[in-house]
Amino acid sequence: MKHQQGWQIKKTNFRFMGGKNNQSPQFHYFHFWSFIQIKTNWYYLPLILVIMMTLGACGGKFTASNQNKQNQSSGDSDSNLTFFDVTLEQADEAGKPLWKVKAKQAKYTKEKQIGQAENPYGELYQDGKIVYQIKADQADIEQDGKRLFLKGRIFATDPNNGVVLQGNEMEWLPKEDLLIVRNQINGQHKQLQAVAQEARVKTREQTVDFSGKVIANSTDPQLQMRTEHLIWQIKQEKLIGDRPLQFDRYKNNQITDRGRGNAAEVNLKTKIATIKQNAQADLLDPPVQILSNSLAWDMNTENVKSNSAVRVFHRVEKLVVTGNQGEMRIPQKTVYLAGNVNAVGQRRQSLKSQNLTWYLDKKLLEAQGNVIYKQVDPPLTFNGDTAVGNLQTENIVVSGGKSGGRVVTEIIPQESKVNRQ
Repeated sequence: MKHQQGWQIKKTNFRFMGGKNNQSPQFHYFHFWSFIQIKTNWYYLPLILVIMMTLGACGGKFTASNQNKQNQSSGDSDSNLTFFDVTLEQADEAGKPLWKVKAKQAKYTKEKQIGQAENPYGELYQDGKIVYQIKADQADIEQDGKRLFLKGRIFATDPNNGVVLQGNEMEWLPKEDLLIVRNQINGQHKQLQAVAQEARVKTREQTVDFSGKVIANSTDPQLQMRTEHLIWQIKQEKLIGDRPLQFDRYKNNQITDRGRGNAAEVNLKTKIATIKQNAQADLLDPPVQILSNSLAWDMNTENVKSNSAVRVFHRVEKLVVTGNQGEMRIPQKTVYLAGNVNAVGQRRQSLKSQNLTWYLDKKLLEAQGNVIYKQVDPPLTFNGDTAVGNLQTENIVVSGGKSGGRVVTEIIPQESKVNRQ
């Protein structure tokens, strides 16, 4: 080459392939194609070599076709270049792809490896297979061989299950099997729509971990859950909340019932919600509140069941019934309780038994086993095997049952009551 003030490179395309991340970058090949013409002074040759070494040191491959513009300004002339039809690729030690991103135009900066890109489209790989496809109108892109970072209005789509995650930041850590989407998260799927501050995706497990002001709406059953942390197991079709949460149940887009607890699991396949620790169900029709340490809510049959101590409160009649376990059949408006059952009315009248069936529409109680009925005014007590009646009106019939046992009635005279006082 003759020494002269300017030099020319034709048909050039800078491609740098790195293998393992060594302390010293290794360039495996240069491939020159795609017409380009650069005129510069020999003074800039060391700068271009430095940029080439920086690109190769990332351990991946960078391709820029039709390079026809070099941005230079007084402030950043040593670090900014604009490329067209850019492709960023990264592979692991075995040569399997980790990510591939293409952009119509991208600005390279020495600090970020690659800067702002227009219309980037990419693919994220796990075990050599595509796990997410990403796109944006415009995004800042960074890569260092271990992670890929995009900042902008990003859309990430799982082509296998149809999950779409939208956010303003995305980070892909392939060695950790982790995709992180941050900043105004919006998740879309045929089963679920969710908003949160952050979503962490485990691609092999197919789980999405939502955190920060989470609001998740399932389509079937029609529920809205609100919490600070929610795990979505996509394959198992489950939602798991390990923090205090609230949820509303809808029918025809109208709220019918509400629930809350310190933890919950919703099986979207069986449509059963299990609420744990301070579990509560508030029904609108009938106007009943159910409290327990654990509640299983079947959205198909509309039954609420508890195998632990349970309390049922009728908000209109002010009647409270407790037992060791119970079940509420919402369509039939019937409550079944078993074990140390105690029903208490507004005037402190009570009915104790081993088993109790409460027909809310009829305002009727049916009690069996070691029945004790008490009322305060006038003070009296009935003992028997069974009882039927309306506790609110104090119209209770106690009988001895099939055993033929006698009904024991205890009447406390008013004078005795006064003398005791």
